[in-house]
Amino acid sequence: MISEHYGEWAALATAFCWAITALSFEYAGKRVGSLAVNLIRLVMALVFLAFFTYFTRGQAFPTDAGGHAWFWLSLSGLIGFVVGDLSLFRAFVVAGARLSMLIMSLVPPLTAIIGWLVMGERLVGSDWLGMSLTVFGVGWVVLERQPSLDGQAVRIPKSGILLAFIGAIGQAVGLVLSKYGMGNYSPFAATQIRVIAGIVGFSVLFVVIGWWPKVFTALKHKSAMSRITLGSVFGPFLGVSLSLAAVKYTTTGVAATIMSITPVLIIPVTILLYKQRVSARASAGAVLAVTGVAILFLT
Repeated sequence: MISEHYGEWAALATAFCWAITALSFEYAGKRVGSLAVNLIRLVMALVFLAFFTYFTRGQAFPTDAGGHAWFWLSLSGLIGFVVGDLSLFRAFVVAGARLSMLIMSLVPPLTAIIGWLVMGERLVGSDWLGMSLTVFGVGWVVLERQPSLDGQAVRIPKSGILLAFIGAIGQAVGLVLSKYGMGNYSPFAATQIRVIAGIVGFSVLFVVIGWWPKVFTALKHKSAMSRITLGSVFGPFLGVSLSLAAVKYTTTGVAATIMSITPVLIIPVTILLYKQRVSARASAGAVLAVTGVAILFLT
């Protein structure tokens, strides 16, 4: 069962990882800034990946990758990490992790369309049914207006919507380019190439905008660094590597759909940590999303 749906299981594991990452980086970003979080988490992930690939592949860095892999995976890293994640993490700070996922629900259909245009990937009728149910269910959950402490509805800032939309496009394009560049290469080594490209991109950006002093200041913030470390393990180390394994063994559209249930997975976390009540609408949306994922597994 697991071997038959390796890509789907990897995508589901990615969604769990990203639920932890979203909450961790939201906390850290509000204290030290989303820009600093982006670079620090990539450097941490590169260290984790180096140790992992050294013991699993016999080499700490992807020196055996060919020119095709380096070019497309590097481009994927720049688009996905620098453009996409930079926008998304800023959206986490502006609008919050759960609300930012509203626009991110567009990632599956965007990924499916781009995958079809770039690699000729095609989806059968049951795939589209599962995708539609999942996307609708996720959207139904995160679109619900959340009351503030004073009982007034919280509005989603327009800047947060725009940032999340850019993040959605970056994630969709980055995922498709990752599959195209990776081929049969190791997902963890492929992630290393993407991470290296992301580090270079952010380093150049920080030189231009003079942000390095704020990065060094962020390194001294103990509580933020603990969350960045946690988010780095479940984000660019495990999460991104699992997402590449997912697209390696299934279509990018199906993988992106299953990974999109992160907002649904955040619900039990917010119940346990923040004592939030779950409405009937949120529960129904979660059931619908899970039903869609089940259809994708049964296809």
